[in-house]
Amino acid sequence: MSDGAGEATAQGAAPVRRGAVAFIFVTILLDMLALGVIMPILPKLIESFVDNDTAHAARIFGLFGTAWALMQFVFSPLLGALSDRFGRRPVVLLSNFGLAADYVLMALAPSLLWLFVGRVISGITSASISTAFAYIADITPPERRAAVFGRIGAAFGAGFILGPALGGLLGDIDPRLPFWASAALSFANALYGLFVLPESLAPDKRQPFRWRSASPVGALRLLRSNAMLAALSVVNFIAQVAHVVLPSTFVLYATYRYGWDSKTVGLTLAMVGICAMVVQGLAIGAIVRVLGERNALLLGLCCGALGFLVLGSAPTGPLSWIGIPILALWGISGAASQALMTRLVAPDQQGQLQGATASVQSVSQLVGPFLFTLTFSYFIGASAPLHLPGAPFLLAAMLMVVCVAIAVRTLGAAKTVS
Repeated sequence: MSDGAGEATAQGAAPVRRGAVAFIFVTILLDMLALGVIMPILPKLIESFVDNDTAHAARIFGLFGTAWALMQFVFSPLLGALSDRFGRRPVVLLSNFGLAADYVLMALAPSLLWLFVGRVISGITSASISTAFAYIADITPPERRAAVFGRIGAAFGAGFILGPALGGLLGDIDPRLPFWASAALSFANALYGLFVLPESLAPDKRQPFRWRSASPVGALRLLRSNAMLAALSVVNFIAQVAHVVLPSTFVLYATYRYGWDSKTVGLTLAMVGICAMVVQGLAIGAIVRVLGERNALLLGLCCGALGFLVLGSAPTGPLSWIGIPILALWGISGAASQALMTRLVAPDQQGQLQGATASVQSVSQLVGPFLFTLTFSYFIGASAPLHLPGAPFLLAAMLMVVCVAIAVRTLGAAKTVS
C-alpha cells in the first residue's frame, strides 16, 4: 500500500509554529504534572474516607482508576470529533478550564462520592490530549511529525517525574493541597493558551459532526478503513497493554525480587522517566531521519522486547538497570507509528484519528493491570509449576515480539503494493 494518498491529504499542513508547539508541550506537561501531583496522595485521601481501612481503600482506588480509563475510552473519540468540527483551540481550552474546576471540586470534596465524581470528570477533561496531538498533525509537515511527536511525548515523562515528587511534598503539608496545586497549574495553562494558542484547523478543512464517528464504536470504523491503519492500531494496542506492566507490577516485583526499599524503587522509576525524556526529546528526530519511519518503528519495538526481557530475567537489581535505557528506545516506535498513521487520514479526520487511538489505548489500561498482576501473583505462588517472579515482564516481552511480527508483515506488504 502506498502512503501517497495519505501524504497528499496532509500536504496542506501549515509550517510548524514554534509558539503553538511550545503551548501544546506545556499543555501536556501541566496535564501530566497535575495528574502526577495527586498520584501519591489520592490513595491516602480515599483511605481517610473509609476509616483507614487499607484493603477497602485499595479496592476503591482500583474502581477510581477503572472509571477514569472508561471515561477516556468514551470521551476521547467525542472530543476528537468535536475538534474536527469546531477546531482544536476551543476543545483544548475548555478542557483545560474544566480540568482546573474539577481539581477544585476534588480539593473541596466532602465525601467519597464527590471525590469519585471528580475523578470521573478528570477522565473526561484529560481526554483532550488526543486533540492536542491532532493540533500537532495540523501544523507539522508529514516528514517532521515523528520528531515533533517525540518532543511532545517527552512532556509525559517530565510530568510523571516531577509530579509525584511535588505531590508528596505538598501532601505532607496538607492532603488537599496537591489538588489545589493541580487546579492552579491547569488554570494557568488555560489562561496561557487563551492568549497564545491560535487555531490550527482552517474552516474549509473541518467536517460535520456525526455521532456515529464520535462514539468509540464509530472511531473504530476509521481505524478499520485502511489495512495499514488497522494493523498499526493493533500494534499500538498490544504495545500499550505491554507498557502497563510497569505501573501495575514494577513496585511489587522490585520489592519482592530485589528487596528494594521505596527510595530505590523511586530512584529507579525516575531513571526510567529521564531515559524516556532523553529519547523522546533528543533522539527520535535524528533516528527517524536516518532510518525512516518504518525502520524506526521496528527498531523501537525490538528495543521494547529486549528491554522487558532484561527486566524480567535480571538476577540482581543493578543488572536490571541495563534494561532501562534499552526500554527507553521503545519510545521511537510510538512517535514513528503516530507519524505513519497521520499520513493515512485526511486533515479533517486528524482529531477523529487521535481520539480513536486514545480510546483504544484506554482499553489497554483496563486490561493490562489484571493481566500482569494476576500473572505475577500466580508465578510467585505455591501452585506455580515454576517460581518465576519476572513472568509479567517476560509476558510483556512476548507481546512486543507479536508487535514486531505484525509490523514486519504489514510494512512489508505495504512496500510490495507501493
